[in-house]
Amino acid sequence: MMDDNRDRVQRVTDVMDPARLAALSAALGRGDTPSTLPPFAHHLYFWRPEPPAKLGRDGHPALGSFIPATGLPRRMWAGGRLKFHAPVVTGIPAERKLSVINHTRKDGRSGPMAIVTLEHAIRQSGTLRRTEEQDLVFLNDRSPDDPLPPARPAPDGAEISREYNFDTTLLFRYSALTFNGHRIHYDIDYCKSVEGYPGLVVHGPLLAHLLMDMAAESLGGLTSFSFRATAPLFQFQRARLCAKSSNQGLKLWVENEDGAQNMIAEAG
Repeated sequence: MMDDNRDRVQRVTDVMDPARLAALSAALGRGDTPSTLPPFAHHLYFWRPEPPAKLGRDGHPALGSFIPATGLPRRMWAGGRLKFHAPVVTGIPAERKLSVINHTRKDGRSGPMAIVTLEHAIRQSGTLRRTEEQDLVFLNDRSPDDPLPPARPAPDGAEISREYNFDTTLLFRYSALTFNGHRIHYDIDYCKSVEGYPGLVVHGPLLAHLLMDMAAESLGGLTSFSFRATAPLFQFQRARLCAKSSNQGLKLWVENEDGAQNMIAEAG
């Protein structure tokens, strides 16, 4: 059930089907199906399906109907901030209120840039359970021949680390489970000829999901989490997910096999 209004607010109700969470657990090679949602698993729900005629060239819903039109064709999920107020229980309906809370333009290193911030507020049984702010960045096209900007070196001093290899099956299954049509995750020709990437891009939300799970396991739960993508991780690269203690809880990051930083995060 969906409704839009002129203030760019959208409400979606979902049943929080535990079978969808079980499918994610299977895709990640896990046998558990918890009765409450892991920290980032709400992205399995509250789909906003659109017919092909209402999609943009990248596979996302075309801009202008809900997310403001920016005039810039390349979209990236740059990061976000989450607060965990109460557990989200599977098998019980929940409502997500999605709002556009900020839309700005500025000049970046690679030219004009638009930043759109969305707020997700998830309620269940009348109680606010989870809030998330999501930063989307829009940029001009780049030539496929232009080199990618150099990535920053990753921090050192990891106290916890886990290595991951992301195969194309996992990327496909995660796209399907989150109803994410972005072609950079499954269309290699689009990646190379339009976005100028050397391979398929691992979902930023998937990396954030794995970092949140690692942080929740280490801290015994989460009250807050923030993350920022700093460079794309490609499917053919081995990743290392890292964490070390901080005054607030944990500092976390993702680095590739060459020691370049792909994502940074903080958990409390």
